[in-house]
Amino acid sequence: MEQIIKNILLSSNKGITEKQAEMFAVYARMLVKRNEKINLTSVTDPADIAVKHFLDSISPLWVTKISGSIADVGTGAGFPAVPLKIMRPDLHFTLIDSLAKRIKFLDDVKSELGLENITLIHSRAEDAGRDKNLREQFDFCVSRAVANTATLSELCLPLVKPGGALIALKGPLAESELECAKKAISALGGRIARVCDVYIPHSDLNHKIVIIKKVRHTSDIYPRKAPLPSKNPII
Repeated sequence: MEQIIKNILLSSNKGITEKQAEMFAVYARMLVKRNEKINLTSVTDPADIAVKHFLDSISPLWVTKISGSIADVGTGAGFPAVPLKIMRPDLHFTLIDSLAKRIKFLDDVKSELGLENITLIHSRAEDAGRDKNLREQFDFCVSRAVANTATLSELCLPLVKPGGALIALKGPLAESELECAKKAISALGGRIARVCDVYIPHSDLNHKIVIIKKVRHTSDIYPRKAPLPSKNPII
């Protein structure tokens, strides 16, 4: 399995080094093994892990500059933050997830890969956005496969400093989601900056990255308590 992972990543022409490919391979092995005990992913084929999890997760680096501190909301098994951290060890990531077992898995990954400047937080995003130690403390927020854009904006934008941005990894329906999310984005202090097409090597996947700038402070009324952001999004 590990050699398949490394071969795909090294041949992607995305600047992945031998050392980074090895780290990805170890991460994949840990993911598949722990997935036998807790539900981390439905993707377990080595080639699919390399393409659909790893290359997809690092795709923001191909279209925009990222610096400083980054929150990953609803990180799950660590996507996209852990792959981004492997590629950019200079960045400081805070991974937020509501399931303690996933946070424990990520703590093991952090230790095994020797990753520094990673903070793991067991919390719902709605609660994190109201935590004074987290609210508007991040230069960027990233999120992948968590919620529709209206809901996602309410979960993520309260964490971002004015002047920062939300980077959402989305599928081909990103533009239609944005149409429904314009009211939410504005209410939360955001502005749509751009939508980028990304083509994932070794696949026919055409994904999109939505970049939403934080242009003013988020009102104290947001985020609302769970489950309102998902059950009754701002539209």
